[in-house]
Amino acid sequence: MKIKTVQFKSPLYCLLILTFVALVSPSTTKAGYIPYDTAMSSSLEGRWDITINVAGREVPSWLEVRHSGLRTLVGDFVGSGGSARPISKVNFEGGKMSFTIPPQWETGNDVAVEGTLQANSLTGTILLPDGKTYNWKGVRAPSLRRTSQPVWGKPIKLFNGTDLKGWHPAGAVNQWKVVNGVMVSPKSGSNLVTDNSFTDFKLHIEFRYDKGSNSGVYLRGRYELQIADSKGLDPVKDQLGGLYGFIAPSEMVARQAGEWQSYDITLVGRMLTVTANGKMIICNQEIPGITGGAIDSKEGEPGPLLLQGDHGPIEFRNIVITPATNK
Repeated sequence: MKIKTVQFKSPLYCLLILTFVALVSPSTTKAGYIPYDTAMSSSLEGRWDITINVAGREVPSWLEVRHSGLRTLVGDFVGSGGSARPISKVNFEGGKMSFTIPPQWETGNDVAVEGTLQANSLTGTILLPDGKTYNWKGVRAPSLRRTSQPVWGKPIKLFNGTDLKGWHPAGAVNQWKVVNGVMVSPKSGSNLVTDNSFTDFKLHIEFRYDKGSNSGVYLRGRYELQIADSKGLDPVKDQLGGLYGFIAPSEMVARQAGEWQSYDITLVGRMLTVTANGKMIICNQEIPGITGGAIDSKEGEPGPLLLQGDHGPIEFRNIVITPATNK
């Protein structure tokens, strides 16, 4: 009978093996490899609600940073307008962060952002395509995760069909009016905002636009559900039914311009469900952050309903909100 022998390795042998593993490990700085500082980088990762100081005016913005692979940080950025823009690389070393992104709707040079991480806040500067530099500050965005199901209250008519009571224009000139029981913005002008604010809610709203026109419903004044003349187009993030720049509808259900259409929206925390023209097109999807044109970046607070009136003629009717009675 053959007896199997067991060999025991000496402590010196084990030490040599560990040394060899350390030398070939990807954590080494040899061969030009820069170690990924997990502890430091993870302190920057996540979502940030940003406020830019533009000549004394607070302009909302948003940033998300996440890791890609072993040692690269990437992300997304939302400015005062437009949609979320991808960041191919976020530089971060010694608590200092920086990145650049090309212009979107602006004309001029790249947007350059620099910041410093201190405790749980960010401060820095942003160079805009117009060549001007502004200061900004950022705080961690709240998760808005709900620990219980909402308890719905009584439906509230936000539009009485007679006048604009309960609403106010966001701009200096109010082009909105009521015609035959319909809320009408006949041309580009001010956005229209509810006097009251809401947290979690269900919303029914009906709308009609002219050919080529464009509008949106801003939930809590921060998250734009796009309205656009999109009949026959692909279901993408910036057409009808999309949460602008973030969530594409599952299918395009837009009707012809000039026809009445509807949204039935449920917003609980960050979770969004949308039925458009009787078909569910977004099913309990998370909204990452504010969209361009938001009233502010204070995501942890209640916010109003905002109807976009600065992108062409638009009409609304039958606006009914059912707020949750618990958070």
